Amino acid sequence: MSQHEPWTLPESISAHEPSAPQPALTVADAIAIIVGIVIGAGIFQTPSLVASNAANGTVMMLTWLIGGLISFIGALCYAELATTYPHVGGNYYYLQRAFGSNLAFLFAWARMTVIQTGSIVLLAFVFGDYASQLFRLGPFSASIYAGLAIALFTGLNIIGLRQGKLTQNWLTLAKVLGLLLVTGVGLLLVVPASVPVAQAPRTTTWGLAMLFVLLSYGGWNEAAYISAEIRDGRRNIVRSLFWSIGIITAIYLLINLAYLQGLGLEGMAQSEAVAADLLRRSFGNTGAGLISFLIAVSTLGAVSATIFTGARTNFALGQDFTLFGFLGQWQGRSSAPTQAFLLQGVISLALVILGTITRKGFETMVEYTAPVFWFFFLLSGISLMVLRYREPAQPRPFQVPFYPTIPLIFCAVCGYLLYSSVAYTGLGAIAGILMVSLGVPFLWIERHRHG
Repeated sequence: MSQHEPWTLPESISAHEPSAPQPALTVADAIAIIVGIVIGAGIFQTPSLVASNAANGTVMMLTWLIGGLISFIGALCYAELATTYPHVGGNYYYLQRAFGSNLAFLFAWARMTVIQTGSIVLLAFVFGDYASQLFRLGPFSASIYAGLAIALFTGLNIIGLRQGKLTQNWLTLAKVLGLLLVTGVGLLLVVPASVPVAQAPRTTTWGLAMLFVLLSYGGWNEAAYISAEIRDGRRNIVRSLFWSIGIITAIYLLINLAYLQGLGLEGMAQSEAVAADLLRRSFGNTGAGLISFLIAVSTLGAVSATIFTGARTNFALGQDFTLFGFLGQWQGRSSAPTQAFLLQGVISLALVILGTITRKGFETMVEYTAPVFWFFFLLSGISLMVLRYREPAQPRPFQVPFYPTIPLIFCAVCGYLLYSSVAYTGLGAIAGILMVSLGVPFLWIERHRHG
């Protein structure tokens, strides 16, 4: 690249338009994909954190309902971006097209150091909390289990062992069985929890509660990328989003109602493993052990899958930016990007230590990822309006209804949650923001390498 050329995206992720995806998915296919992506392990951990930040049970349930509405609004915005600019880069490409390569680079850096690694550790702590219900390893049991899971699956991926499709299907089945079991027991079998005569006063923060709720709804932004492949897109995109998020919202309301009925708001707030505590009320330690096993196994699968995909995005970063070229080396014998796995594993284990220091592993990881996540989410919403203004002639197979009201609502929500994730959180949020800031000197070096 000559000195007179602007610094742009590298060739492999540049703004070349890919061949258009073929619309082959039915509405039912799209619903199944979106529901499968969104409903993860977080729903077994976040309800207790939402309860601890809700003033009462009604507010808690309303928060989960509003979370579904916000997710639908956001999904509409992403549906327009995904159908107008169907590109493998997703968010990366939208940000580059609207704001330039500098911001796109920082997003890639944030994904490697905060978003993806934070997600790995967040899931690992869920595994640790429920594995500790089966066999406790001392005062730092959850952290030890989390670290062991990350080390194990990083090592297995490096030497080339992958989980097969059949194994992943069984892990998904374990998650579904866990949800059905908890909901059924909580609504049908558990005697409703008695309300304590006097409850200890506690500080509640609705913005923080909404952060945990929307963490559980997370994933629809990834699922919206399939919108370019849905048959009769203009009509069926909204239908598939409406039904899938409606189904997810109903499931989340039912399971939280089960928790609330069985444990009460205070019981939920004080629980470290809310699903296990609920089943313990009806079936004793045997019931708690069964649900803990189902959740631990399904979460372990999520940890493995996130480690697997995260290393591949880091490999792509190494391929595209010379400063991180060491990440772009592929080991032929094991068919794995070894350096990408190692760096990801080191960062993840460091975050486990951070969660241990704060003594709130899962919560600290939410704090670590939330400000960065909502910052780039806000910019993605703004990019929709920027690109509408800059490229009015661009064909848009799907357009957000009631424009610009819907995107403005989405951006306002993202702005509020960005504020909440900084104002009401602790050490984790500071660490996440600092980590993204460290990307600035790397950006400067990368630009000057291309002189």
